[in-house]
Amino acid sequence: MLPEAANLNQVPCASCGGTGWEFVEGKGVRPCKCKKTGRADILLQHSRIPSRFLHCTFDNFEVLQPSLARAQMATRKFVEEYPVVDVGLLFLGRCGVGKTHLAVAALKELINKGIPGLFYDFRDLLKEIQDSYNPNTRNSELKILAPVFEAEVLVLDEMGASKPTEWVQETMTHIINKRYNDKKVTIFTSNYLDQAIGSAYDETLTDRVGVRLRSRLNEMCRPILMEGDDYRELIKKRRGGRFSA
Repeated sequence: MLPEAANLNQVPCASCGGTGWEFVEGKGVRPCKCKKTGRADILLQHSRIPSRFLHCTFDNFEVLQPSLARAQMATRKFVEEYPVVDVGLLFLGRCGVGKTHLAVAALKELINKGIPGLFYDFRDLLKEIQDSYNPNTRNSELKILAPVFEAEVLVLDEMGASKPTEWVQETMTHIINKRYNDKKVTIFTSNYLDQAIGSAYDETLTDRVGVRLRSRLNEMCRPILMEGDDYRELIKKRRGGRFSA
């Protein structure tokens, strides 16, 4: 359980004096904005967003292609309409086009609204589950999966990145079906499309996750295709002075 926001502040809020409630003349009292801000800070600390992506927002997302502008607009709309949404999001595109950036930006905006959420790299999650089978560890598979199942909003990054063994497919299906049945919103990213796009990605998303799971993703998410060059390569060129700002 999260501690109360007021307990986090050493200096009482100027608006509410640390009570969590502020007086509105002629209307009585209302929850103080510090309470909401404090809760958002706590939720962000517990979100597992990697340090590398904590800076990601909608405002600093670079729109280099029309499809990226459409992706940014669709993601903003999703956040604005939440919780009145029927499905999550599935960002599809080659490496470096900004899929994780937009997924994290959405998660952070939802957290700012007081909505709890978690970020997991799918490969790291699978590794944690595998490690739980070691009798020398104190974690159990259920303990690891419980927050994944229960998160109001979950970002699963790099869907399909792990080799599609039978165990991987079963584990993915278990996680996704559980969230689907519980009507939990999930945001996915994947480097694999529904059509192969060259030697680097000569498999499709269906090849990586299976027909049944790909069908489930269609039910759970709105697909957002993101096209463009690898942003990391552009950054390298800029640092080398070969790309003008």
